[in-house]
Amino acid sequence: MRAISTRITVKSTKYPEVSLCILEETDARQLAELANNKKIYDNVRDFFPHPYTVQNALEFISYCADENPKLTFGIRYANELCGVIGLILQTDVYHRTAEIGYWLGESFWGKGIAPEALKLMIKYAFHDLGLVRLNSAVFEHNKASMRVLEKCGFDQEAIFRKSVIKNELILDEYRYGLVNPDFEGT
Repeated sequence: MRAISTRITVKSTKYPEVSLCILEETDARQLAELANNKKIYDNVRDFFPHPYTVQNALEFISYCADENPKLTFGIRYANELCGVIGLILQTDVYHRTAEIGYWLGESFWGKGIAPEALKLMIKYAFHDLGLVRLNSAVFEHNKASMRVLEKCGFDQEAIFRKSVIKNELILDEYRYGLVNPDFEGT
């Protein structure tokens, strides 16, 4: 694995700048403002707190600071923090695979930022971390996230019927996967 800089940037023809960056303590207030949204909470796992406080943000940023390699990044649009994207490395026979997850603050939805950030993270995961495969799990009602994954080349591989409970509702979970196109092996 190669070391990365604190910022990974891609220029978009549609936007001035979408980038991934290391989260810093100075991001805590903005992170809390963005994340303290029930609509976001409804689409993420329960370990994501609601309400989401500045203290939650500081604890999360501290946790991310200890990652080696770096797996979690802030998403910035025109240098403004607008969300988070991260990888959860798998273990045992899945050790060259990671689950990928992301969220954006509501005021940034529908602007094409998520696909740009996801493309950056895919590049990092495959080229810098040497991963072979990425997985993502999406709750049945989150059609926007499904479209983001599909725009970035992920295939819907399975639907796990009635497999998750969120907000006391039993939901289907859609599973998506993407294999590193440069992977040559058996």
